Amino acid sequence: MIANCQMMGYYYGMLILLSGKAVVRKLSILAILIAASLALPTGRVALCAETLRLDEQGQWQKAADSNDEQYLLRVAEIKKLVDAGKPDKVKKAAEQLKKDFPGVAGKDFGSFMKAEVYLAGGKLTKAVRQYDTFLDKYPTSPLKDAALNRQFEVATEFLAGRKKTILMFRVSAFDDGVKIMEKISDRTGTADIAKNALLSVAHSYEKRKQYNEAYLKWSEISTRWPTGEIAKDALLAMARTKYAAYRGSVYDGSSLISAKTYYENFKLRYPEEAQKLKVDEILTRIGEQLAEKNLLIAKYYERTGSAGPANMYYQMVVDDWPNTKAAETAKEKISKK
Repeated sequence: MIANCQMMGYYYGMLILLSGKAVVRKLSILAILIAASLALPTGRVALCAETLRLDEQGQWQKAADSNDEQYLLRVAEIKKLVDAGKPDKVKKAAEQLKKDFPGVAGKDFGSFMKAEVYLAGGKLTKAVRQYDTFLDKYPTSPLKDAALNRQFEVATEFLAGRKKTILMFRVSAFDDGVKIMEKISDRTGTADIAKNALLSVAHSYEKRKQYNEAYLKWSEISTRWPTGEIAKDALLAMARTKYAAYRGSVYDGSSLISAKTYYENFKLRYPEEAQKLKVDEILTRIGEQLAEKNLLIAKYYERTGSAGPANMYYQMVVDDWPNTKAAETAKEKISKK
């Protein structure tokens, strides 16, 4: 609770610094209060509003029955109504708030609340579209983060399996969830919500065993965040998904070769982590699979009467993967020539 109150204090303090005045206009304070309250869990917002307030010197004091606190409490109540799925009451409460606080409830507030009404009514697709409209028209609104968080929540539900209705039929909304998360990341660059959005998509693809799609998303993450813990996780994930995408020796082996390269790179950059994860054992398995793959190619050429290419592949298996079962078979084939 203290951290949440401090966050609102941060927004308030920033207004003071930017204005160069000791006292900020009430209109600006209220705009920040609604953004902070909508971005926080309802219960904590109410508690914060009931216990603390900022005085004119920017210090938190026990809350009095002020106009600002009343506004914050009203906004928190609207959030409760949205979460409870009561669109009519949300609409009515928003209209009343606009009448009681005309100075702060401007066009951006109206656009945002339109999306909130859709959300409260379970019309998630319409809600997301309206949040997009709001974000496009009012990119600097104090409600921007609240709208992005709402979209993130909807996308998370879609990725987790929540369906949408089309012509009375319930169909998967997974692809919608992916698009929402990608749009959030496009809007927010390298912010935490952008990172979390792309991570959600990458993990969701892996859970669905869509390894090629997961690899592409991890690759995007690696490019956008090339350093730090997330860079390490992305490199390992690229290795993991490329390896998981390999379907066997009778199929294309390019993903297996890529997996080997990524695992070797991970071992080079993070040797301690690689040891804990037993990357050497994984590389050994990959070597055995590559040897088996090339042994099959050699046998194919042998069956078709292409002795030259067959011998070349047999020798390659012996030279490149000498400690494998495939190498033993290749040696026997060569010795019979």
